[in-house]
Amino acid sequence: MADLRSFDLNLLVAFDWLMRERSVSRAAERMFISQSAMSHVLQRLRQQLEDPLLVKTPAGMVPTARALALVEPVAAVLKEVEGLIKAPAPFDPAGSRRSFTIAATDYVEALLLPKLAPRIARQAPGVNIHFKRTSSRFPLEALEQGEIDLVLGFEVMLNPPKHLHCQTLFDDCMVCVARIGHPVVNPDLTLEQYIGLPHILLSRTGAGSGQVDSWLVERGLERRVALTVSHFLSAPLIVAQTDLVMAYPKRTAEQLAQNQPLQWVPLPLDLPDYATVMVWHPLQDQEPANVWLRSEIRAACAELGA
Repeated sequence: MADLRSFDLNLLVAFDWLMRERSVSRAAERMFISQSAMSHVLQRLRQQLEDPLLVKTPAGMVPTARALALVEPVAAVLKEVEGLIKAPAPFDPAGSRRSFTIAATDYVEALLLPKLAPRIARQAPGVNIHFKRTSSRFPLEALEQGEIDLVLGFEVMLNPPKHLHCQTLFDDCMVCVARIGHPVVNPDLTLEQYIGLPHILLSRTGAGSGQVDSWLVERGLERRVALTVSHFLSAPLIVAQTDLVMAYPKRTAEQLAQNQPLQWVPLPLDLPDYATVMVWHPLQDQEPANVWLRSEIRAACAELGA
């Protein structure tokens, strides 16, 4: 009796062609093998299935009742397997009703969405994009379980695990933002002047220090953090009405200065540039919809001059 553990499933392909052609030589041509090789395959099928399958008669090769009973089930199995191994269909954004979830900082939302949202609306009017705020801990479990499709943010803060795919979208640097007419802040702002000013600290987690503070501590210096806030977009509104200053990404500072009475000047400390990255799981690397979304995000970043 045939056993699945010992049965060569490739024989089912040969069986399908033998039943279609009712001829060993024609089935051999279809499978691009010699007639003798196909005869050997037929013998193996007969042994495995314990049935003659095809019997030579004056009218040609005639299938047995057992063979006829197997024709449709075998064809159905082969069709299903073909569908499983076939390359996935290309993603059709225009007709899709897919929903994507992206974990990102409010900095990325403010900078990227004005460019990304119109692109999605034009190309994929039925696609939904859900942005959710990243926490202090990288959302690895949610990414692994498919609850989110992508993570966007500063690489130094995300610190994504090495086994994930990570692509740099653009770089940014920190600048000092202050109200227009500030009595001290100007393009020639010195380090001594800077640390003598009252500062706003943006902290999503409520921590009392940031990258600027780490840089200062390494040099035995300290600034006064007069106000700590957790929302990225509330801080500049406060700065515009006070003499507080803040360290802020340059790209967003340029945007804010167009609509608020704000100015920005270089920070008098040599902080490194910050890479904004896009992170995704290897399981989603070739998934057509995810590939499309990543390409749209890259195109939106290109519009930023990234």
